[in-house]
Amino acid sequence: MKFIPKRVTKTYKQINSGSPDVVFPLLCPVREGDWLEDWEYEMIFSKSGLAEKGCIFTTPFNETTDTYWYVTVHNSETKEIEFLRMAIPEIIIKINIKLEDNHNGTTSTAISYEYTALNEKQNEWIENESDTYFNNMMKEWEKSINHYIKTGERLHLK
Repeated sequence: MKFIPKRVTKTYKQINSGSPDVVFPLLCPVREGDWLEDWEYEMIFSKSGLAEKGCIFTTPFNETTDTYWYVTVHNSETKEIEFLRMAIPEIIIKINIKLEDNHNGTTSTAISYEYTALNEKQNEWIENESDTYFNNMMKEWEKSINHYIKTGERLHLK
């Protein structure tokens, strides 16, 4: 039987405790370590050393697979960033993040994850576990980045 991949898009809107000019630079593999507990990455390519269009880095996916990230959009004027995240042979994820100034010192951060399974195990994960995983991840991320913006320190959740 031929494998038929599942694809699903999950969206979440965060309210971040800073202006887009404060939040946007934190959406970077280097800066995520400032605010996200247990963040590990290895930079492969970046002219500036930070997130930019064409930046490539890796993060662990599981014990045997790394995730390769490619920044497809990085627009500091419109405050939009998009990543293509590939954990071959498991899953490919397109992540789009758009920031909107609320003009009160906060930012509305629209986050979209498009998951495409590359095997049956990931099809099952999308079907049975992705909703809970995504919502928990978004809440943890929101709590962590807001804590960092307010205090300048990483939040320890574990």
